[in-house]
Amino acid sequence: MEEELVRRRRWLTHAEFLDLLGAVNLIPGPNSTEMAIHIGAKMRGFAGLVVTGLSFSLPAILLVALLAWVYVTYRELPALGNLLYGVKPVMLAVVLQALWNLGRACLRDAERIALAIVAVAVYALGLHELIVLFGAGILLMVVRSMRSRNSVSLPSLAPGLGLTALPLVGATASGAAAATTPVGVWPLFLFFLKVGSVLFGSGYVLLAFLRADLVERYGWLTEEQLLNALAVGQVTPGPLFSTATFIGYLLAGPAGAAAATVGIFLPAFVFVILSRPLIPRLRRSRLAGAFLDGANVASLALMAVVTVHLGLGTLVDVPAVFLLLVSAVLLLHNRVSSFWLVLGGALAGWVIKMIPL
Repeated sequence: MEEELVRRRRWLTHAEFLDLLGAVNLIPGPNSTEMAIHIGAKMRGFAGLVVTGLSFSLPAILLVALLAWVYVTYRELPALGNLLYGVKPVMLAVVLQALWNLGRACLRDAERIALAIVAVAVYALGLHELIVLFGAGILLMVVRSMRSRNSVSLPSLAPGLGLTALPLVGATASGAAAATTPVGVWPLFLFFLKVGSVLFGSGYVLLAFLRADLVERYGWLTEEQLLNALAVGQVTPGPLFSTATFIGYLLAGPAGAAAATVGIFLPAFVFVILSRPLIPRLRRSRLAGAFLDGANVASLALMAVVTVHLGLGTLVDVPAVFLLLVSAVLLLHNRVSSFWLVLGGALAGWVIKMIPL
């Protein structure tokens, strides 16, 4: 967007672009989609907001819906299972790359590292992800406010946070191992509306929310189906939130795909409309920045715990581990596009499964 809209077309100045970038980082939702919506609103008001939001997200949504139909129709074929066998380790490598890059950018001091450790611990023990996310943001706001008065730092509060959170921790439900559970359209819409309204950080944090509710709590999906949905969202262009379209189709057909898609993307439009007048204040607010930093740290913690869980179910043999390691090296060292890696993983999975043992 910066290359196309600032450098080539000169529709925005660098300062205007950075203002919008700071704004989308302070509201929940898919940052890339919200950036497109903000640009449309700045250029042409409400009509531009609608046009840019839809044009940015619709191609991915339609393509994912088509792939969801193919998956639901042909998933019992052995050949498709072979392709997905190779895709899942690659997807783990993609998430690990996101964790690595975001972690280096986010965990820059002892304060945030301590907060990340506490967030990992309480989430792994079963504390609800929304409590972890908002609790971390609020805690960092409080700590920085107190520090400005020369009071206290986060490392001294970390043990207390753990003790406070532990009584709230409950046992997590066991993951679903059965086939997909039929789900109504209205529950799907409400679930994805909630996710779109509270999700801060990278789109990969979506993994934590989807696994915690759809796999662990409700049993609507298996972990394998969740990874397949993420793979489809990754291999198609556009925002990763289009994964919701795939899951909605899987659970309730075309109506479910529409409900899940509208639910997860609708908050982005609403938040952009509400935040536009507040952009100058948000970027200058130390408290808003502190909350965002805490939420981003918690998002990384959620991603890390979920990645471990998914890895235990995916790395079941030596070829899968090998695919993960090769993909991680290509992503981190050679910077190969994840799109080509996912396609390569699918081909590798088909070849591996076709080789007689």
